[in-house]
Amino acid sequence: MAETAAVAASEAAWPQTRAILRIILIVLAVAGVMWAFYALESILLLVVLAIFFAYLVAPLVEMVRQPVRVRGRERVVPRSLAIGIVYLVIFGSLFLTFYFLSPRIGNQISDLSKQAPQYLTNARTRAQEMDKLYERLNLPPVARSAANNAVTRTIDSFLTKDEKTGQYEPGEATKSVIQSVPAFLAYIPWLILVPIMAFFLLKDAESFRRTALEMLPSGRIRWRGDEFFQDVSSTLAAYIRAQLTACLLIGTICTIGFALLGVRYALVLGVVAGLLEFIPLVGPLVVAIIATLVTLLDSGSGVLWVLLFLTVLRIVHDYVVYPRLIGSGIHLHPLAVILAILSGHELAGTAGIFLAIPVVAIITVTYRHWLEHRGGTGLVAELLKPVEQPPVAAPADANETAPPVNVTPTHAPSTASARPAPTDA
Repeated sequence: MAETAAVAASEAAWPQTRAILRIILIVLAVAGVMWAFYALESILLLVVLAIFFAYLVAPLVEMVRQPVRVRGRERVVPRSLAIGIVYLVIFGSLFLTFYFLSPRIGNQISDLSKQAPQYLTNARTRAQEMDKLYERLNLPPVARSAANNAVTRTIDSFLTKDEKTGQYEPGEATKSVIQSVPAFLAYIPWLILVPIMAFFLLKDAESFRRTALEMLPSGRIRWRGDEFFQDVSSTLAAYIRAQLTACLLIGTICTIGFALLGVRYALVLGVVAGLLEFIPLVGPLVVAIIATLVTLLDSGSGVLWVLLFLTVLRIVHDYVVYPRLIGSGIHLHPLAVILAILSGHELAGTAGIFLAIPVVAIITVTYRHWLEHRGGTGLVAELLKPVEQPPVAAPADANETAPPVNVTPTHAPSTASARPAPTDA
């Protein structure tokens, strides 16, 4: 009897133990994946950039490969040749754009460097005006001194004046930017590697997909894998193409708007705004700070108009234009976007900010397909679901007759998935 009770207790506790072991294995697997991502951060970023570039070029390649009727027969451009034609058009357009715009951009950057001392003087004048404002507001001397010191340190971090020679020298912030230039130059080979890797991804994408599906068991799992790959592909394509369109749109609008508002270096600020638009949340904030500082240090009279212009632009773009650009490819709440970007910055710095939204979108698609495959209501609900204890049958008396057992099920079985799975061929 004691052995039977121990066996029954062990069998009853096994589902809970199995659930705990499953959680431990999941945590270990996630930790291993995170460690691999951290160790291979630069390589993974290179691969991701190649994938992004491939998604950007893919619609143009398909447009070039549209069938053309020649002498009564339809002709289709080979995929490799179509990719080469698209590459030639893209890089040729970039070269021509850089050729015509680089003189103007260079002149504005040179003028900015020459006007830096004057900007420093204007900044100190603005700081003194702020001191008078603090006096009007009757701020405590401690708060007034702390604010003045913060403004002074910020100004001196960019450009300082040597009292002995009277010449201006770069501050700590400027020196850190100059010292980081060689680190950015190390990524120049990526400008060649990314298009090369994207070429092979575009050329053999279907082959890669078939190989990945053949690794899965035939039947329902393979069908689910095909659906998963399609959803991930459509999600990434929607995000990347929306971001590229947003970059072009914001860069053009900012250039025109800054020029109409009389902001100096409108072309440079517009180009910077277009490039930084690809980095969510952080890019627009940096552009707003730079444009405000340039306007404030130059004249200070048009700061309110610049802030109003950028505020209206962000509201219209983020809540009207961008949702229409991205369509139904990604379903993420704005709060989820902010948390994803902050978490990405803490985990992987700038690369984490750049990759936060695509990674969260892929995780969301994966979780949805996992729920559909398992037929569950949610991971947390399944973990908190109480374990059903198997009934322990009492020893039957030889003189008693066991009552008849009703074997008719009281509940209909639940469906495993919302999508019907095809039958095996």
